[in-house]
Amino acid sequence: MNKIFIKLFLCLLWAGVCLVACDRTAQNTPLPSDTILPADTPLPTSPAQVKSNQERVLKPAVPANTLQTLVNGNNIFALDLYQALRIGEGNLLYSPYSISLAFAMTYAGARGQTETQMAQTLHYDLPQNEFHPAFNQLDLMLMQKSDAEKEGTQPIQLEIANAVWAQQDYAFLPEYLDILALNYGAGIYLSDFTTQAEETTDEINQWVSNQTHERIQDILEPGELGPLTRMVLVNAIFFKADWQNHFDADDTRKAFFYLLDRSDVQVDMMSAYLYVPYLRGESYQAVRLPYADKTLVMEIIVPDPGQFEAFEAALDWPMLQTILNGMHRADLHLRMPKFTFSSRFDLAGTLGAMGMPDAFTPQAANFSGMDGKQVLSIDSVIHQAFIAVDETGTEAAASTVIEIEVTEEAFESEIIVLTIDRPFIFIIRDLSSGQILFIGRVLDPT
Repeated sequence: MNKIFIKLFLCLLWAGVCLVACDRTAQNTPLPSDTILPADTPLPTSPAQVKSNQERVLKPAVPANTLQTLVNGNNIFALDLYQALRIGEGNLLYSPYSISLAFAMTYAGARGQTETQMAQTLHYDLPQNEFHPAFNQLDLMLMQKSDAEKEGTQPIQLEIANAVWAQQDYAFLPEYLDILALNYGAGIYLSDFTTQAEETTDEINQWVSNQTHERIQDILEPGELGPLTRMVLVNAIFFKADWQNHFDADDTRKAFFYLLDRSDVQVDMMSAYLYVPYLRGESYQAVRLPYADKTLVMEIIVPDPGQFEAFEAALDWPMLQTILNGMHRADLHLRMPKFTFSSRFDLAGTLGAMGMPDAFTPQAANFSGMDGKQVLSIDSVIHQAFIAVDETGTEAAASTVIEIEVTEEAFESEIIVLTIDRPFIFIIRDLSSGQILFIGRVLDPT
């Protein structure tokens, strides 16, 4: 894996919900929302976009408390998932925002017990008629950060895009398609998963690569789509920014990093004197490092030697909130390692065990809000993420692929020294909304 240490690049991506059928309108010629394209509609030789006659709502009227409910729920899920994934070995990285956003479009079609289980597990704590406008508002708020250019720094780039690939002759409910159009701005591409599954796989992979500036490649592997696929919903997010205060590369030195088994490895240790939010807790230290626009931050929690596993096991959203809210600016000599790594998970079994098994069970899943029938279920949830941190900033990428198939039928006066030479937890978060974008741990930065 190439080490790329330039700017903050978050490429959250979630992709692919293979569902039952959707058809809309011809490219550049919107048809009424109840129009279904016939089975013999010729497929384009290149992926021509088709659209509903509904345009995305760009100024949703969402009360602040409703938006906060959404963000709190997303962040609770972020830490719930951390507890489920931490039992694995090695470094850990995922984008809870990507996963929540991916499932939001799927949730729009969930009904009955499937809807209830998804809401409880994913902490979707709003009724459907409030949930999707709130997610639209959050998405738009995050994208607006791209508009702010800071003198002497690179502008913030936060690009979010949604798309849908649909079986050309499968009839989705107009009301479901309208939710996608109004709240997620998802355009639709026609495909035939029976005869053109591999071609469609290539199209989706190329779309993802383009949207993420080539940071996510081949999110779908050959054979993942097939005759049972009815719809693939794709989201891609690209984010790029510098640290507000760079680390001087000339101050980077080789140093030891101590692993959980008490062995050590040599790392490139960055160094900087900073005045940033900091907290000394009972068994940990925490620091907040702002990026160029000051509202996007990386927050790092470093448990004391020998305390990492116990701290990690106790970490939940209320505990994290207490830590984040307890920070105060302090003079800090920070030393931290450069690191680069990636993670990949199949989350279907994990999420099923967390409380939403019906969504993954063909005879029990109920996504009738998509097509008016009860024949769809989620086949797999693939999540892949990448991060690189250096003196200049952070680069990160993530993607989520959800495949849904049809069934066969305090201030300090002294300088504090914080040397991150042992395992730590980090998050990348938007301060204006509170939304966690990435979360992970570093057990070995090499």
